[in-house]
Amino acid sequence: MIVLVLLFPGILFSQSLWNHYSPSEFLWKNVGIPGFTVDSVEYTSLAFDPSGQLFIAFQDFANQRKASVMKFNGVQWSMVGSQGFSAGIATHTTVALNSAGQAFVAYSDEGNSNKVTVMKFNGIEWSSVGSPGFSDSVAQNVNLILNPSGEPYVLFRDFANGKKATVLKFDGTNWFHVGSGGFSAGQAYYLSMSFSPEGQPYVAYQDYGNLLKATVMRFDGTNWVNVGYAGFTEGNAICINLKFSPSGQPYIAFSDEVNAYKLSVMKFDGANWVYVGSQGFSDGLIEYPSLAFSPGDQPYVAFEDYGEEGVAMVMKFEDSEWIYVGTSEGVSSAEADFTDLAFSPSGQPYVVFEDYANSGKASVIKYDSVFTGIISSGKIKISIFPDPADDIITIGFLNPRGECYDLEIDDLTGKKIFGTKILSGKYILDIEDYPSGIYIIKLMTSESCIISKFCKK
Repeated sequence: MIVLVLLFPGILFSQSLWNHYSPSEFLWKNVGIPGFTVDSVEYTSLAFDPSGQLFIAFQDFANQRKASVMKFNGVQWSMVGSQGFSAGIATHTTVALNSAGQAFVAYSDEGNSNKVTVMKFNGIEWSSVGSPGFSDSVAQNVNLILNPSGEPYVLFRDFANGKKATVLKFDGTNWFHVGSGGFSAGQAYYLSMSFSPEGQPYVAYQDYGNLLKATVMRFDGTNWVNVGYAGFTEGNAICINLKFSPSGQPYIAFSDEVNAYKLSVMKFDGANWVYVGSQGFSDGLIEYPSLAFSPGDQPYVAFEDYGEEGVAMVMKFEDSEWIYVGTSEGVSSAEADFTDLAFSPSGQPYVVFEDYANSGKASVIKYDSVFTGIISSGKIKISIFPDPADDIITIGFLNPRGECYDLEIDDLTGKKIFGTKILSGKYILDIEDYPSGIYIIKLMTSESCIISKFCKK
């Protein structure tokens, strides 16, 4: 088989067909079966280990609403240790993994007076990190995050300190305060925590000391100090999520009162908090926003959009505007709560959610990374002849550097039909036995990809 190569100004699509079949309409795929948990779930959280294995934590209604963790082995989901391993009902379950692939989970622990408990998995069973229920009193909005060295930190709404924000760190033996307990000006709600690339902890929250607006603070090694000014949003900010871009800028996503509780995203430019794109860019009021960044530093956000009947949406910021990743109809088929978004080490975005289309069980979907890194116009495209075709097509593309490409053919469900490796020139593909319809062509290397499509008559 041979390969032909051409240089064109963009990716070639047969417009008469492409107008009706966009890759964004079918690229979100289920990871395992949808609704894979035994019963309904709440407080879903997902994270990857360094090898790319996916873990989720959740409050498990099949096990008295205790904490459970599952992982995906590439084919199916399985429990990590015992099901329902917490002492009692677990709320605000959060999972994180260190560089060795060890899983940690934090939650507000009804079995220990609703205080914070953190547990880790030793390969056989779950054990407490420090004492179970180690906070001084009741804790809500529990966040777990590991610093760049793998040390666990927790942020929570601290009833022992007037429901203000408190951060604790584990030193290998005990949990101790990072700065003062209850360091926020007033009560704190909708708390979120992230580390700068340099390892400095930042927290964001709805600030009862500043008219329920958003405040972000960082720990300078001695004290918690404001990032910008306290209460920097124009109005009430709820459902706040804080993340750092790979380039080191803090971003928050939130439900924005002054924009009918639609989704807004802001970033700190070194002096002020500024909007990223339009304010209130979602269709309706939102809950559960979750920010994540592609390896190329592009911000993505998943959320539940009540302007679209509560379905899960994913959008990314591109060319000065927020655009849908996949369809504007939503990436879930029904209402989706507790959306959480993360990128795999290979650069694919994944979303977990409570799936009302599957009795409130957990579902996880992923977006094909081929389309997150599409070669833009002005570069290479694929030529296909003839298109439409009955039995044989010729696929050609320019390959001046002589790279080895993976050629893949998918149907519109995302199922792989054919795959091989090619270098340059032209490739003759026999499609005589393919059912009539539209097929997607992908040419991929570890750093780039090219896409096109053809029609089998």
